[in-house]
Amino acid sequence: MDNRIVEFIRGLRAAGVRVSLAESVDALHAVEELGITNKEVFRSSLRATLIKESDDFAAFEELFPLYFGSGGPPLQNALDDMSPDEQQMLEMALSALSGRMQQLLDWLSSGDGPTKEELEEMARRAGVEWANNPQEARWVSRRMLQQMGFAHLEEQMQQLYEKLQEMGMSQEAIEKLMGVVEANREALAEQVAQQVGQQIAEQRANRADDLHGSDLMNKPLQSLTEEDANQLRKEVQRLVTQMRSRAALRRKRGNKGKFDSKSTIRANQKNGGVPIELKFKKKKLKPSLVLICDVSTSMRAVAEFMLRLTYELQDQVAKARSFAFNSDMLEISVTLSGSRAADAVTKVLYDIPPGYYATDLGNSLNTFSKKFMDAVDGRTTVVILGDGRNNYNSPRIDLMKDLQRRAKKLVWFNPEYQRQWGTGDSDMLEYYPVCDSVSVVRNLAQLATAVDRLLADA
Repeated sequence: MDNRIVEFIRGLRAAGVRVSLAESVDALHAVEELGITNKEVFRSSLRATLIKESDDFAAFEELFPLYFGSGGPPLQNALDDMSPDEQQMLEMALSALSGRMQQLLDWLSSGDGPTKEELEEMARRAGVEWANNPQEARWVSRRMLQQMGFAHLEEQMQQLYEKLQEMGMSQEAIEKLMGVVEANREALAEQVAQQVGQQIAEQRANRADDLHGSDLMNKPLQSLTEEDANQLRKEVQRLVTQMRSRAALRRKRGNKGKFDSKSTIRANQKNGGVPIELKFKKKKLKPSLVLICDVSTSMRAVAEFMLRLTYELQDQVAKARSFAFNSDMLEISVTLSGSRAADAVTKVLYDIPPGYYATDLGNSLNTFSKKFMDAVDGRTTVVILGDGRNNYNSPRIDLMKDLQRRAKKLVWFNPEYQRQWGTGDSDMLEYYPVCDSVSVVRNLAQLATAVDRLLADA
């Protein structure tokens, strides 16, 4: 239980609640004294020790049932009140349904329901990794219920009803079954919502929370006021300092190297196979990067902070070249060298003509392919920052595939929610399968986490 309480405290901190180490210790001591058998006393002891501000009550009330709930109401088993003949009829009627609907109605009639692992996998397929708040949680829950077949449940229940009547099941038994299925339908929907909420809360707590300082860090970059932007510009240097420290720690660990079993076996053949001499693989921890950045009007707020982080962290990469595009591609590596970060970023953003509806990534990729492809080789991680919107121009997926094949890895940072991909002039659903990974970077917290992960994995 202590570990669960610690995870809950991390979840509170990720939601913006300030909890000190002393308050965390107080919470553990309170639970030790008062116990956990009385849930209301347990809840009150945590709230009294962890929450100081009335504004934080809402976060506590939202997260407590996600970390300490039962996973939603249990499902009932309709088979308990059925005779063996009626159970056999139900089994035969269910076998006539399609695979997905058979699975769903089996869950709802037997009361077994999907396992926690099955719910986690369905949540992953529904896009839970992109969700970050209750509104997005509801969207993921709806997607999960659609995966299960809830959209067609009414008609399938009617077909099951009629089939059981034809097979001779009593009206009373059918009515009881339908009542249990209907009750389990609501219970399963609640279990799904609970599962999604818990996964989102845990994801939020696990997103390098030492990089996420304030609520402003989680505010969408495209909706910042000038005052907000000025405050976040001050945060960049703090983030960079932390990220350098993390990179230095990774290099220290990497210098030791990873045990190389094949080299060890070869080296010790002279010793009759006895592993006297151990061999290690040294990992090249400083990556080679190429940044391709959309600096169109709709992307400028995100681009500014990406360029600031990139400029400040140039000493953490072995080699870096930077490019910017709107209607066409140009190299900005020279502009980003030899001057202060603020001046360099300002120069890049204002030297490129702004304009709505001017973005043409397809044409920009064509220019990159002709003029700059020498920047990419098998050791290069290519990072594209953009929303994937192309004003209905050709997306040139063929050139994107060429780029991916040539690079070590192709990574995309996108400030739009996944549900917006493919809408309007977005070509993101076409670019997505070509990329090795895609990260949503709507705010500075997400952007910093994505860049930190990039330095670790590139």
